[in-house]
Formats: sequence, structure tokens, C-alpha cells
Amino acid sequence: RLEVITETDIFGELQRGDTAPATRTRPKKSRLGAFISDFRDLRSGDYVVHVDHGLGRFDMLHTIDSGGMAREFMMLIYADDAKLFVPVERLDLVSRYSSGEATSPTLDRLGGLGWQKTKAKAKRAMRDMADELLRLYAERKLVRGFAFSADTPWQHEFEDAFPFELTVDQASAIDDVKEDMETGRPMDRLIIGDVGYGKTEVAMRAAFKAVMDGKQVAILSPTTILAYQHYETFCKRFAAFPAKIDLLSRFRSSKEQKSVVEQAEKGDVDVLIGTHRVLSNDVKLPKLGLVVVDEEQRFGVAHKEKLKQLKKKVDVLTLSATPIPRTLNMSLLGMRDMSVIETPPRDRLAINTQVVQFAEGVIRSAVELELARNGQIFFIHNRVETIESIAALIQKIVPNARIAIGHGKMNEKEMEQVMLDFIDYKYDILVATTIIENGIDIPRANTIIINRADNYGLSQLYQLRGRVGRSNRRAYAYLLIPSELELTPIARRRLSAIREFSDLGAGFRIAALDLELRGAGNLLGGQQSGHLDALGFDLYTKMLERSIAEMRGDDIADETSVSINLGVDVSIPHEYITEASQRLRTYKRISSVESEEALMHIHAEIKDRYGRIPESVENLFAYARLRKLAEKVHVVSIDKAGTQVAIKLSENAKVDPEKLMSYLAENKSASFSPSGILRVEAGGPGPISAAREALEGVRA
Repeated sequence: RLEVITETDIFGELQRGDTAPATRTRPKKSRLGAFISDFRDLRSGDYVVHVDHGLGRFDMLHTIDSGGMAREFMMLIYADDAKLFVPVERLDLVSRYSSGEATSPTLDRLGGLGWQKTKAKAKRAMRDMADELLRLYAERKLVRGFAFSADTPWQHEFEDAFPFELTVDQASAIDDVKEDMETGRPMDRLIIGDVGYGKTEVAMRAAFKAVMDGKQVAILSPTTILAYQHYETFCKRFAAFPAKIDLLSRFRSSKEQKSVVEQAEKGDVDVLIGTHRVLSNDVKLPKLGLVVVDEEQRFGVAHKEKLKQLKKKVDVLTLSATPIPRTLNMSLLGMRDMSVIETPPRDRLAINTQVVQFAEGVIRSAVELELARNGQIFFIHNRVETIESIAALIQKIVPNARIAIGHGKMNEKEMEQVMLDFIDYKYDILVATTIIENGIDIPRANTIIINRADNYGLSQLYQLRGRVGRSNRRAYAYLLIPSELELTPIARRRLSAIREFSDLGAGFRIAALDLELRGAGNLLGGQQSGHLDALGFDLYTKMLERSIAEMRGDDIADETSVSINLGVDVSIPHEYITEASQRLRTYKRISSVESEEALMHIHAEIKDRYGRIPESVENLFAYARLRKLAEKVHVVSIDKAGTQVAIKLSENAKVDPEKLMSYLAENKSASFSPSGILRVEAGGPGPISAAREALEGVRA
């Protein structure tokens, strides 16, 4: 019998963020575009959008001999089988096409005017939308709220009592929240982080800060059990400090509830935890300063409306593992502030995720494996009509297992009792509908089996899978499907995504991909979703961000792309990265990079993963740096002409005349023509370095 033991089995998994915090890039508002367009799972036949030529279909990477040098190109197919070859160093011009439409889109015609008209029409509409977004954003900035004081010695004492080491992202999120609270405008921040990644600790520190300033805090949970778990956690953490924590839920008798409401109105309750009951008209918190909302998407329309009114007056902190597309999108467009916690806690292991065909043998081995280590199992079956027969089948397969059933048609008290009994280990298996989706913490439950997984949305699958794997034990998720042949293309893609994103901290990317698969849809009115379907989500987001930046008067790079032809090898050798899909993704990441910090991060990652970086790949990085600089200076083209490099500047080029004169005086071989062409010797450093040095020397 062959047993394979890896170093992670012996030493545990080294998490992203543990190794090199110095090179870690802080989450930016435009992170979504970076994720969707990174070609993570782009396959031959998938639709893509070229900024200048429109909608085409990705074929494959082709190697073509160009000027005596083997170069890789991305081949795209357009209408009438026309082909476009995109140099791999310019994959920033190509993005994946995704929209809310389920039907196949129509390919554009190469050289036709249709695409330019579509883009121009969308751009005009975007200006109106950007105007509306900026108005809403400005209104938020004008509203005055309570400015909390800087941290007190007690705050430091409270934080030092945290028994674990903060992760990089947790510390960053805490800093963001405190900064918001100390400004004079009401906070509206969304914290995205996987289940068990320390969102609650962020909320507790914010709550403590509010209490220290004499304010009351309301914590809203979507379920009674979750509210009770929050109550227990807060009581433990606040035990050494004179803060009154109380719970308002059905776990309390009517008499107790009445007493809590009375004390809250007098200002005697510092932190009130509960379900939507906290939003009832009879609950009055005269000194309310902070509201923490756990999984906002689980609350009803009326409750959300009440929260909307609260947001105008008090600080609001929203916690979510996978936010709904609209919430995520509003955060990405800067209408809501957002912090992302992607760094997993130490010793946390990724969930082993398998997509398998429904079979009794699979269920038996999965259950027996978990029972052998005294664990518990969730079995998700989302049809109330047949849940009893499924439970009977499982009992037949594993006769010694103690099985409980839970579903939404049971009355709430019954359902709560089943959950509490399961938490108390009175049952081994809970056969339930998706009612267990919400963050209940059951560390002993480390296997989840999801029946007919092909019928679930991506975020829902991710939320369900997050019910397990909350301790340092390896957790297992089995996604049962009827057969591969019966799956729809979108179900197949969802399942491959959930299987691929079994790495820790993938919640943000799951939410982003869900947004892509479902389409952002009616984001701010039906008119916009039409443009979104025409352009694809990725290009739409980029163009909208650009429109907002233009209207805000930000300094942005020229929209016309710089043409660079320097005859330098900028390819990734096949023997360096053998997998074509990984090469494609690496080309895309390097060409789309926005900052030097991010480029250094990718450089370190590639070196760590594939070894010493070949000269041609170093050239690719240098090329990306040169292009970003050329865009900022508003360069039209950079070409190699003999031993020289010719840099053509646009009419509105950002060049300092004095610097240009000094540069020409210092570099006798350099020249500048009236037509705006700066010529420099390529010389020793090579054409890329020579062009970069020249631009750095003359830029305004």
C-alpha cells in the first residue's frame, strides 16, 4: 500500500500573508476587475472582449515567428471566422466577457463600426451614472456624525487580552474601522471575510471603542442561535470590563424581554445583541452610536429600510462571508467602504472538496470516515417533501448513526431545539435544508454532503461549505450530482469554481465570480444592465471607474494605448512555465498590473513558484513598467530604429520643457524633432531601459 505524506501533513500549511507581509498589497477598491480579468479558468471557446475590437472568442495561445524571434500571441476569433492575434504583453486590452444574459452573444466584426458605436453609447450613459454615484458619495461625505475619541488605555488592555495573533488582513480591517469611527461622518463599512476569519473580533473592538465613548451598540444577527452565540462570545470577551451586554431574542421569556427593552431605553445596556427584534419600534437606544449587522442580505426589505435610515445617523459595520452581488458591487465602485480579510488563521486547513456522482458507497465512506474521528456531519437536501425518505436512506446506509432532521417548515422553536441538540452532540448527522447556511459555529462538524449541488448558486455553495472546517481538523465537502452529462454549462462552471477555490480565504473571489456568473444585472436601473450585457462585466466596471475618475478630476492615464515595438524577447519560455493556462494567466496579470508594489508582488511569487527568472521574463516585467510610465506621460509610440529608440510624444504629453532641454544637453546623442519625436541611443542598457530612463528624465 502506497502512502503519500506531504510536508504540509507534517508541518501544517503555510498561509499567504504569513511569509512576506512587506510585499503584501492592501485591498483596493478596484480589486474585482483584477480578479475577474485574471483568466484564472479561461478555456478555448470562452467569450472575451478586446477594448478596440469588441466581442470575440478565445481560441488558444499561438507561437508565431516574428522578426526572427518566436513570440506568443492570444488568438481570438471574430465574426466570419476572422482572426485577431494579440501580443501576450498586451493582454491588458483583453478581458473575459460575462453578463447576466444566458444566451450566446453575437461576435463583433473586425474592422466594423458596430463596436465603436456600442462603446460610445455606453460611455454617454456611464457619465450620467458616474454623476449620480458621485452625488450620492458627496452627500455621504457632507453628513455629520459622531467622531469617536482615540483609543483609551482600556481599549489597549481589551485588545491585548485577545488570545490569538491578528492576521495581516484583520489588523488592516481594524485600522480601517477605527479610522472611520474617528472621523466626523457616519461609517458605512463592509467587512468581507470567510467564516471563522476573525470578523467578530473586528466588530468587538469597534463595539468596545463605542462603549468607551458612552455610546450604545446594537448587534444584529439573522438567526436566534447565531445571536445567542454572539452573546456568549461578547460576554466572555467583555467580562473583565464594566460593560453591560444583553440579549433580545426568543430564548428570553416575555418578562425578560420587557426588562431588557426597559433597561436599554434607560441607557443601562451598553451592547444589545439580537435578531431583527432589535429593530422593532418598542426598542429604543437613546445613546446608539454603532450598529453591527451580520450577513445583511439575510434581513427582509422592511428591516433593510430601517437600517438605511440608521446609516444616515450612526456608524454601521456590516459583516459578510459572501455578500450579494449588489452589495459587493457598490463597495467596489466606492459607494461603500470595504475591507477584505483573506488571510486565514494559523493552523487552519483548506476544505477537501470533491464533486462526485450520487452513490450509496460515497455517502457510507464519507460518514464512516467522520464518525471514526468522533465528528459530526451535515447532509444538505433542499427538498422538504423528500427529506424524510433521504434521512431513512442514510439511516439504512449507516445504521449506527444518530440522525436528526431540520427544515424551514418546522416551527422555529422546534428547529432551534434540533440545532441546539446537534451542537450538544446528541446527534451525529443533521439532514437539513439550507437553513443551516448561517454562521453557526459547530467545531465538531467537519464533513458536509450537499445533495444535488448543481442546483445551488456559487455563493450559496460556498456559504454551506463554510459550515465545516472551523477548527484545525481537515474538513471534507462532498458535492453530490446526478451525472456530469446532466449538468448545464453554468452549473458545471460553478462546481469547477467551488472545487478550484478550496484554498483558504477565497470568499471574496467567490463573491466576485458569482457576480460575474449571475451578471451584476440591474445595478442602478435597467438602462445600465443593457450596457453591461453589451460590454461584459469586466470592461463595464473599468469604463465606469474611469468615468468616475474623469468627473472627479483625477489625474488618469491617456485612454489611447501606447504602441511599443522594441524587438525584445518578452516571452515566458515553455520550459519555465509548462502549463499553457498558467502562462496565459501570468501574461495577463503582468500586463494588467496597476502599481509597482503589485508588480513586485507578482515577481516574488513567480520566482518563489518557478525558480530563477529567465531574462525574457525579466524583460516582460520591464516592458510592463515602461508601458505604465509611457501611459502616464501620454506617449503615442516607442519604436526601435537601428541603434536608437524613437519615442513619439502626443500633443498633450506631460513633459517638462526645462527637463527636456537639460536631458538633451547631458545626452549628446539624443535628439528631439519638431514633430514630437525624442530619439535616444539604446546602447548598453538595452532599448527598454533606455526608453524608460529618457521618459523619467523628461516627465513633468
